[in-house]
Amino acid sequence: MNSKVSSEGSKFDALKWAVVALLVAVGVVGNSIYAEESLFYRVVALVVLAAVAGFVALQTAKGQAFFDLFKEAKAEIRKVVWPTRQETGQTTAIVVVVVLIVGLLLWGLDSLLSWLVSGVIG
Repeated sequence: MNSKVSSEGSKFDALKWAVVALLVAVGVVGNSIYAEESLFYRVVALVVLAAVAGFVALQTAKGQAFFDLFKEAKAEIRKVVWPTRQETGQTTAIVVVVVLIVGLLLWGLDSLLSWLVSGVIG
């Protein structure tokens, strides 16, 4: 029974994506046609069109899958153990020190190679 529902949904998905593409095209063309209008009104119109296009896109199978992925990612972010302020500061200091050391080593190697090449070339 679920396969029948999903096949019917996929049948109309192409039409829904066409509506989304049409809404985006209307936004692009309308923004260029009404270029002399106030920026505020054009931005509001584009935001409204984007919201409607997003709502239509979420009604498709791929849109629903994207929304499910977004919810799962949000749940995973809640599980992350974030470092403390002290750990962040220590890690940043280590990175800065290592970058300085590698930079000095590369500068020294570059200077040595430049000195050797200039000695050979004359």
